[in-house]
Formats: sequence, structure tokens, C-alpha cells
Amino acid sequence: MTASGEAGHGRPKDGVASLAYAPVSDIDSRYAWMRLLVALALGTIGSVGMWSFVVALPAVQADFGIARGEASLPYTLTMIGFGVGGIVMGRLADRFGIVLPVVIGGILLGAGYVLSGFAGGIGQFALAQGLLGFGSAATFGPLMSDISHWFTRRRGIAVALTSCGNYLAGTIWPPIIQYFISTEGWRPTQIGIGFICVATILPLMLLMRRRAPSQHSTASSATAAGARASLGISSNALMVLLFVAGLACCVAMSMPQAHIVAYCGDLGYGPARGAEMLSMMLGFGLISRIAGGFIADRIGGVATLLISSGLQGVALFLYLQYDGLISLYVISALFGLFQGSIVPMYAIIIREYFPPREAGTRLGFVLMATLVGMALGGWMSGWIFDLTGSYHAAFLNGLGWNLVNVSVMIWLLFRSGRRVVHA
Repeated sequence: MTASGEAGHGRPKDGVASLAYAPVSDIDSRYAWMRLLVALALGTIGSVGMWSFVVALPAVQADFGIARGEASLPYTLTMIGFGVGGIVMGRLADRFGIVLPVVIGGILLGAGYVLSGFAGGIGQFALAQGLLGFGSAATFGPLMSDISHWFTRRRGIAVALTSCGNYLAGTIWPPIIQYFISTEGWRPTQIGIGFICVATILPLMLLMRRRAPSQHSTASSATAAGARASLGISSNALMVLLFVAGLACCVAMSMPQAHIVAYCGDLGYGPARGAEMLSMMLGFGLISRIAGGFIADRIGGVATLLISSGLQGVALFLYLQYDGLISLYVISALFGLFQGSIVPMYAIIIREYFPPREAGTRLGFVLMATLVGMALGGWMSGWIFDLTGSYHAAFLNGLGWNLVNVSVMIWLLFRSGRRVVHA
């Protein structure tokens, strides 16, 4: 059977996705690595929608003359837009390839930033932020899913490197945005970011026009079906387990990430120290994502996620034991080093257990679970603090949720290994 015949049953019939499928020889090729670099650049540019409002918040609040709680609404809508966008954009990527969703994402980013720059009130601004979250989603999960089709031997490291775009955006964009807000104002800065997104994302997509060679591969689908059969559960049951795992790991993850600044303030160290610790988490998270990719190429996504989640629990336990300034810096660095590879591993697990043509949509659902977990965990930790007057119980709560994630991964690993032995 020819490559085109193998893929023919999944080829869309309209003209939107008439781009040619790449030959199988392109897998693990120099072109695949070039494509990875483009995906990393797209992720670094497009993920600006996840970070820009954190920097613009004080200026937006002062301009509209509103309270901090009301001013935080745009961030909530950004997260909602990102979660819903991950599913929709993933579905588009599965059906039409990566070009269409990322082009739509780039246009939505441009429109969202321009609309937010002309917003007359916080309601309009918040809706524009929701649009930004939706657009940004195209440059995270769908890109990880797409790059997974282009690698076999180095799939773990390829997905991990692609996921680093999100963290790189959080490192590169904030100081740039802060500079232009202080010199030009937040409205021109928002509009300027919109034009930059359109002017960079659309040309970069010209380098990714080829359809993935393994997108509809019979062999890849058969391998995934065999792995899933080894678990002895249905596809829907496995998705429920992964949804629970994604929710639980990120409830635990959100405790230090969302509250480390406030925690340092309560201890008398000041918010600036907490901000430095948060920055360290992101920085060491980049190292973790790359290292996790190398490990996943050797032992698989489930085992790698289990190790990372277990170590995340260790870091949460250390927060309970030590609260000195130097100790908190060290533990925060360790936390970033341990947790950074968790989310990208879901992309690897999805590819291990589900057909390639479903990867984008299913990954979108799991990533939405992680976002819900971050939102729930951030709120829950604050509620527990208000109830108890300290973060001690909140760290214990994080440990409990982390144990749920660890338990799911242990079950999957044990179930798969046991059934393979009995086969």
C-alpha cells in the first residue's frame, strides 16, 4: 500500500487541508528537527497570551478604577478560553493538520490584543482576554501533538522541547511587556503585541505545511490499540483516569505556584522574595521538561510521570518541614525541577495509548483537566488558608491530591505490566 493509500481514509474532503502528507522517511529526519525548532518558536510567541495580563494587571486596574478581585476576572476568562481552545484546536489539528488551528490562533491573538487595547471597560477587556486564551491554546497542546507524529526514537525529548515554548514565553515576554507598559502605556502595548503575533505566527506556519506522515498510520494505530488493550479497560475509562490524574497533579502543583509570593509575605520575607522563587520554579521547570523527555524515551510516559509526580510530593513535604529563606529558595528550585515534566508527559501517554488521528482532541481534554486543577487548587489553597490561618493544611491538601495522581500512574503501570506478563 502506498503512503497516500494508507492515509486516504482520514484525508479531509474539502480544500482547507489539501496539503500533501510527508513521506514516512521524514520521521526523525533533519526536517523533523527543523519543524521542532519552528514549533518551539511558535509556542514562545503564541503563549504570550498566557502571561501578558499578569504584567498588565496593575495598569489595567488603575485605568479602569476597579478593585483587585474584579480586575482578576480577565485572567479567569483567559484560563477558560485556553482550556476550551485546547479541545477545539486539538480537534481541528486532528482533522485538518496543524496549519489551520495555528493560523486561526494567530489571528485570534491579533484580534484579541487589538480589541483589549480599545476596551472601554473591564467586561470588554475580560472578553478579549478570553479570546486571547482561546488563540494561545493553538500553540501549546496541538503543537505537542503534531510534533509527536514526526518522531519515533526521540518522541519524548521532541514533545518536551516543544512544551518549553510556554515556559520560555513566561521568561522572555514579561520584562519586555513591562518596559513598554511603563514607557508607552498598556493600551499601545496590547495593540503592538497583537500585530507582532500576526506578523510572526503566520509566516512561520509556511514552514509547517506538510501533513504528518504518521497522522493516519495503520501501524501506529495498531500499536496504540495493543497498548490500551494491555490495560484491560475501555478508551473512555482510560480518558477518565487521565482526566482525574491531570486534575489531581495540578491541584497539588498550584499550591506553591499560586501562593509562594503570599506565603513569603506571611513569613516576613516580602513578596519580592516570593516572586524570585516563582521565577526559579519556571527556570528549573525548563530543565525538568527536557530531562523528562530524555527519560520518557527510555522508560515511557507513564513511568516518567510517576517519577515526576512522586518527586513533586517530596517537594511539597519539604515545604511542610522547612520555612527558612534559604530553605525555601532550595525547595522552590527542587519543586520546579520535579514538576516541570509532568504536563508534557500526558502528550506522550496519549500517543502511547490512542490512535494518532485522535491525539490532538484527547490531549486537549487532558490539558483542560490540568487547567481546572490549577484553578481549583489555587482557590482551594486560599480557602484553606482563610479557614485555618496558615498554609500548613494547604500543603497537606496538595500532598493528598498528589497521591491521587501517583496512585493512577502506579495502577496503569502495574496493570500494563501484569497483563503483558500473563499474555
